[in-house]
Amino acid sequence: MTNTRKVVAVVLLVIEGGLAALGVLFHYGLTAEYGDITDSALDGLRSGFSTGTGAIALGLVAVPALFAVVVSTQPWIRVAAASIPVLMVVLMLAVTPSALRHKLDVQYDAVPQCVSLEDMGPGPGTRAARASQQAFESIDHIGYFGGGGGSGVGGCDRSFVLTDDVDVVEHYRAALDDAGWRVVEDDGQRLRAEKDDMAFEVVDCGHGGVVWAGAARLSQQPVLRDRGAGAVCPAAGQP
Repeated sequence: MTNTRKVVAVVLLVIEGGLAALGVLFHYGLTAEYGDITDSALDGLRSGFSTGTGAIALGLVAVPALFAVVVSTQPWIRVAAASIPVLMVVLMLAVTPSALRHKLDVQYDAVPQCVSLEDMGPGPGTRAARASQQAFESIDHIGYFGGGGGSGVGGCDRSFVLTDDVDVVEHYRAALDDAGWRVVEDDGQRLRAEKDDMAFEVVDCGHGGVVWAGAARLSQQPVLRDRGAGAVCPAAGQP
């Protein structure tokens, strides 16, 4: 009977270890897809548990652990059963930075992207998007651009997030000067610069911001300004 109990306990430990490994992989996948790239490793782990997925994984691992403790009285089996859930949480913490870096590499760009495969036509919107893209590519950017924004004949705007504490306006003052742009408006939170017939704007929204590029003449028209031509922080609750 003792040997049978030992075999059952070992099988339960194997099941527990397998569930723990699946829990770590599940946490990695969810973080890489839905995590906040500005989170630290600890914040990312907390997010996993606050959404319930981490707690579910821990609960599933705890079930065979408890059965293993009940079935066997051998100290090493009980220690192993108690250690596996702890190891799972430690591994979740360890893989969180890697998952967030993966999301950063896959879902974000270092330069705003205004032109896509759908923008290959000859229309005015496509020409405006290409001009905005060229303007963006002439400037050294900070932060990470996730594609949020819009584009059209009035220009292209893209939002970005910061993973470090950086003065957005100060960075773009220097970057625009280096790229040959002339700053025409600067109130410490919003910056506007012009070069040839193009204009560029950036606004600091806290933990990130919005950049915009478009035709200088069109962007000054009140109708286009009202329709979002220019850098504008998203309203509360919007991404």
